[in-house]
Amino acid sequence: MTLFGMNQPISLLLVDDDHHLAQSMADWLHEQGMQVAVASDAAQARSQLSSTSFDILLTDLRLGSDDGMDLIRFSRKAQPETAVLVMTGYATPDTAVAAVREGAFDVLTKPLIDEELALAMDRAMAQRDIAKENESLKKQLDRRSGLENILSHDYRMLKIFDVIDNVADAKASILITGENGTGKSMIARAIHGRSSRRGGPFVEVACGALPDTLLESELFGHVAGAFTGAAVDKVGKFELATGGTLFLDEIGTASPAMQVKLLRVLQEFQFERLGGTETQSVDTRVILATNENLQQQVASGAFRQDLYYRINVVNIQLPSLRERPGDIPILAEHFLREASETSGRPINGFDADAMDRLQRYQWPGNVRQLQNVVERAVLLSRDADLTAEDLPPEVLGHADPLAAPTPSNNANEPSFAPRLGDVQGKSLRDALEGPERQIILQSLRRHNWNRAATADALEINRTTLYKKMKRLGLDDPRLQFSS
Repeated sequence: MTLFGMNQPISLLLVDDDHHLAQSMADWLHEQGMQVAVASDAAQARSQLSSTSFDILLTDLRLGSDDGMDLIRFSRKAQPETAVLVMTGYATPDTAVAAVREGAFDVLTKPLIDEELALAMDRAMAQRDIAKENESLKKQLDRRSGLENILSHDYRMLKIFDVIDNVADAKASILITGENGTGKSMIARAIHGRSSRRGGPFVEVACGALPDTLLESELFGHVAGAFTGAAVDKVGKFELATGGTLFLDEIGTASPAMQVKLLRVLQEFQFERLGGTETQSVDTRVILATNENLQQQVASGAFRQDLYYRINVVNIQLPSLRERPGDIPILAEHFLREASETSGRPINGFDADAMDRLQRYQWPGNVRQLQNVVERAVLLSRDADLTAEDLPPEVLGHADPLAAPTPSNNANEPSFAPRLGDVQGKSLRDALEGPERQIILQSLRRHNWNRAATADALEINRTTLYKKMKRLGLDDPRLQFSS
């Protein structure tokens, strides 16, 4: 029989200085469908363990002048996944405990009983498989570590997850850009959570919420007497975040004077507290975010070019929610569960019409606005099933200035209705590319990516549709999973 029904034969290294016993055991194990190598002493065993992988090491504890315990220790270092079984004719409780402490899975007493040996190997391999499965699950959990609260199936966001993996441990500054409400703070926390600094502090500062003097004190600290009301020394956020991550939000609002100070600290990671002369050094990873177009600010002179290049080593551009309507159902469901639990109101979910309206709305406030709309619906609904009547007027398409699409910060980002400033200097074909892409994309989604049906609906032939999809970047298969 093959032990415990394994499809692949088990490879085993048998170590015993009794040649006749070893050969007899090897023959029996061969009959069970196993691949067996034999070593008569510890030196031969170490040589084979160094060159060949084995599922099981079955070794005697007494190997002439060699100690089997040493071989167990060597095996655990050379091949930690190899299950170690010990056999001995002189087993005592202390011997068994010592062998297990060194890494043996089980200790068997000679003479070995076939069924006992088969059961021990069965258990050892099952335990190894469990360990491998646990390691695989751990890797999957690690893959999502720091990303637990970022829900998305959109291929753009999946690309961003890959970028987060690649830059998590980099010391270089990261600039996160995107409209208000797209989740820049969550992305910053995800980068911190996936980095080796995750055990350190994550400190967040909203630069636009403070005037310049207070912002300098907040970031760099101050000494007593630095200004009226500064009665004691204060440690700044850069120092508080040492060993961890400092997240500077709304960096585009920083004044020219503050930009100079930030440039120095980002280059040297040194600064002086406000009113002080002693230079402070920190080990802080800095992530910055803005909803401003910093390139335009650099061109106008409002933002220093050298600071822009310093902070824009890695740029993560977050797509707006209207660009990834396929994420709206999972986000809405997540926010609905949270709101339902918080309010204590049992809610089943949105009906098909309400969800369709949520997906067709343009979401100028992005994910944050969606969360507010869902919370409002949960609190005001009279029934467990949410309908379009539970949605605010702007989502239903009633007059509301905020319902218009918010202009993107990305000059290359398509907009369904281009503004005059977007088309100046462009050819007619280039100016119409954005709306054309959006119309085709919406039709593809409406027809479940059936190209023939889409071509018929758009009243063009399929060849023309295929060419347009390729030119507009709509032939990427990952787009189908974002709808």
